[in-house]
Amino acid sequence: MLIKPGKLLATINSPEDLKKLDLNQLVQISQELRQYIIDTVSIYGGHFGASLGVTEMTVALHYVFNTPHDQLVWDVGHQAYGHKILTGRRDSFHTNRVYKGLSGFPRRNESEYDSFGVGHSSTSISAALGMAEASKYKGEKEKHHIAVIGDGAMTAGLAFEAMNHAGVSNSNLLIVLNDNCMAIDPNVGALKDYLTDITTSRTYNKFRDEVWNVLGKISKFGPNAREIVAGFENSIKSFLLKESNFFESLNLRYFGPVDGHDVNHMVSVMNDLKNIPGPKILHCVTVKGKGYAEAEKDQTKWHAPGTFDKVTGKVHKKIYETPQPPKYQDVFGHTIVELAEKNEKIMGITPAMPSGSSLNIMMKAMPDRAYDVGIAEQHAVTFSAGLATQGLVPFCNIYSTFMQRAYDQVIHDVCIQNLHVVFCLDRAGFAGADGSTHHGNYDIAYMRCLPNMVVSAPMNESELRNLMYTAQLPREGAFTIRYPRGQGVMPNWRTPLEEIKVGTGRMIKDGEDLAILTLGHIGNYAVEACEMLTDDAIEAAHFDMRFAKPLDEKLLHTIFKKFKYIITVEDGCLQGGFGSAILEFMADNNYQSKIIRLGIPDAIFEHGSQLQLHEESGFDPRSIFEAAKKMVESIPV
Repeated sequence: MLIKPGKLLATINSPEDLKKLDLNQLVQISQELRQYIIDTVSIYGGHFGASLGVTEMTVALHYVFNTPHDQLVWDVGHQAYGHKILTGRRDSFHTNRVYKGLSGFPRRNESEYDSFGVGHSSTSISAALGMAEASKYKGEKEKHHIAVIGDGAMTAGLAFEAMNHAGVSNSNLLIVLNDNCMAIDPNVGALKDYLTDITTSRTYNKFRDEVWNVLGKISKFGPNAREIVAGFENSIKSFLLKESNFFESLNLRYFGPVDGHDVNHMVSVMNDLKNIPGPKILHCVTVKGKGYAEAEKDQTKWHAPGTFDKVTGKVHKKIYETPQPPKYQDVFGHTIVELAEKNEKIMGITPAMPSGSSLNIMMKAMPDRAYDVGIAEQHAVTFSAGLATQGLVPFCNIYSTFMQRAYDQVIHDVCIQNLHVVFCLDRAGFAGADGSTHHGNYDIAYMRCLPNMVVSAPMNESELRNLMYTAQLPREGAFTIRYPRGQGVMPNWRTPLEEIKVGTGRMIKDGEDLAILTLGHIGNYAVEACEMLTDDAIEAAHFDMRFAKPLDEKLLHTIFKKFKYIITVEDGCLQGGFGSAILEFMADNNYQSKIIRLGIPDAIFEHGSQLQLHEESGFDPRSIFEAAKKMVESIPV
């Protein structure tokens, strides 16, 4: 079903078409663009509020700058839907986040207008500065480089590092700060408070606007009037806010705050900034979800609500006849509260994902024992290490893909010091429609190689609860628990908490022909495959190993002595992962079994449903069945 665009939007197939519009048409095109996003996302789903909040900004950027020659870099990319629609992808936009369709984020291989592939936060300033330095080196003096970054993404260390470098670069770089006080959840920290001071200081804003307007009209100052204002504007800010301007202290010329929803004013300001050399920042105040009342009122819910009725605002939910299993994240959220009620040492930490990780449950129940540290994964890990040095037991909940950003801290601050930090890695394995930047494919491999680290994965909700219980018991060293995005398999999941001895697996099903060894939730695929094999007169044994490190060597000796044919299955990369651990065990102990490893191949996988990606990778139930059948058929009679 194609969504019909508005009258003006229907004529826009590239930014060149946009530039043909008169200034007085930009309000209308912004309204039509916003409505097109609402119409499409309501039917097909996707991220929502972020793109509504930057609609006017998107129109202004493409109207003023010469993209794709001028390099426009979006941070994270949740907000880039309008950008995609204006750059030749309007008629294919309904395939957004659909298997083999458009990516939900800017991708270099999708369009020349996507200058940098994104998905994780806070990369835009570094990338745009690199582009700006390259242009300077090549003598492309007229080329502009724009980084659009939210105030949430600005809290990450990488953004500060980039601004620190930009301030001494003298590069043609414009940082557009999209200030809406939101990431997915409300922003936290001192930077948020600082930006709020700037945007809400009535005295400063009233004085600045009055001086700006008056001097612009006084003829004796002529065209230099506003340059004069800019010259002493920082002094005004310092006096009225009783502090120096943070960005100016980094040698970034600061402009703003401006209304990010006044498209004509944005065009005027951006045209002015094109003529100002060097690194600069434009502070735009916006509202996430702008133009859709429900999204403005509940910005976290409407970050990515799924499909909904655009008239009533009612989000469509599937209706099931039987009780459904909870999401793993919710099992984590309720279980950590249950554990913390019994163990006063337990603390919860997340980097800006309280609702996504369900740590918000603990934050509500125990606000003095749960922390949202902002988009700052490195800090989250080292902060957790600091807590652990004082005898506390921090549960540091970070999506698997975002833990990659804090790997040095895991090694340097946790493992080398042998500290008791529990890492709960949500969204492990394929993350679905969020695509390649969000898949948690590598954590088994990158955690398994670390000394003083336990690596585990639950097959179901009960196992998650028991692993969490085990992880908080007195011990030395770090403990990783990985689990996937989405639902488990147990509608009645509130089982009694029990200790699982570290490094022990379990037999799910006995058999005679071959053994299937699995790690984590993906073991439920093996259960289904074993049923299919039994129907085909093949008796496969199934073992849920639970731990990739330490391995259950006692169980493995039993398995290798009995079975000459073994299949390993994991929702993680094959290189260095769980299957590799089994191969290492076999080689170290001189066994001669034949092993087939099923998991994520050495390739980049884009977006799609988890099952579609599992099928593409070759470890869905059918693939397990076919691999086992082929293996058995090769056994000599």
